Formats: sequence, C-alpha cells, structure tokens
Amino acid sequence: MKATLLVAAVTIGLPLSAQSAVQRTESQLRADFEAHKADFDYLLGDWEFTAVSRQFGNFRGFWSAFRLGEGAEILDEYRVVGDSGETYYVTNTLRAYNAVLDRWELVSTEGGTGLQNVGTARHVETEMRIEQTFGAGTPGQSQWRIRYYDIRPDRFSWAGDRSTDSGRTWVTDWLRIEARRIGPSRALGPLAPARKVGGESPN
Repeated sequence: MKATLLVAAVTIGLPLSAQSAVQRTESQLRADFEAHKADFDYLLGDWEFTAVSRQFGNFRGFWSAFRLGEGAEILDEYRVVGDSGETYYVTNTLRAYNAVLDRWELVSTEGGTGLQNVGTARHVETEMRIEQTFGAGTPGQSQWRIRYYDIRPDRFSWAGDRSTDSGRTWVTDWLRIEARRIGPSRALGPLAPARKVGGESPN
C-alpha cells in the first residue's frame, strides 16, 4: 500500500508526456527511492560554518537540517550571521527525491521572490552535485554548480561555481564553505498524525 501511494504521488505531479516517456514499474520506482532516500542524510543536524566568497569575502553562519514527517524530504535553514549574532542573510531549502526522474529536486526561498530558485541534485560517487538557479526573475539571476565533498560525520566541504550568462561562462569557486557539526541528526514528526476520529475505532 505504501509503495503504491509513493508511485501515485510521484506520477500525479508529472506532465503526461513525462509519464508516458518514463514507463517504469512500481518495483523499479520503489527500488530507486530506497537506494537514494538517504543521499542527503549527512546534512541532517546542526552545523557551524565558515565561508569565503569572491563577492563578500570571509563570513560565518549556522546551518540546520531535519527530515520532514515520515518520508525522505529534508528541510534546511542556512543563516549568515555577524560577530554579534545578527542575521545578514537566511534562506530555506526543501529537498525531495523524485524516483520517476531518478534525481533530487530542490526549491529555495529568496526574500520576496517566492519559490523560484529551483534545482536538481544527484549523488555521484562520494559527492552530492547540484545545479540550481538563484535570484530567479531578478537582475541578479545566476546559475550555480555546487559540490558537497569530503563528507564526514562531523564535517563537510562545499564549493559553488557561478554563471551570470545562462551557463556560457563560469567563475569557479565563487563560494566555498567549510562546515563542522555542532548538533546531532534530527527529524520533525508528522504535523497531522493519524488518530481516531471522535474517539471511535475504525471498523
């Protein structure tokens, strides 16, 4: 039942052309989901990071991620702070695995632009690689190629290449991040947990 619901949920969101082109069985979809549902588990928990940007120089901040409910979806918050703890920048990203297209899909918030910063990610050998647009629809729109690498239980490294001309040219290592763990993995329980209705047991 759970596997059937997973396949239905994934398929409903696809255009008909994509649904007919994929033609994958329920068992194949479930196998891919099981194989990749933990790809981003290394990010779960609380982190402190230092960063070097070609635009802003050196800065620091905090990064926290937790699993949502009972699935593989992950929500994280990335926050840049000053020496006194003031917030300079914050963004949230939702990450979900799409078994039909065999990839992770991401969407991030950017103040005032809604949910336009979409991207995709794949686990490649020992790295997680992401392609994502930031500042969508604004004069500062850019494309990014991001790598999480040297991933360990207590730390990871992050490097992002940036393009402002739709991918024709790239600046490598536009931003680099070094993160170290300061809190354990955690999850958010169901927001609407199953329960009896009116105190009556189901028939």
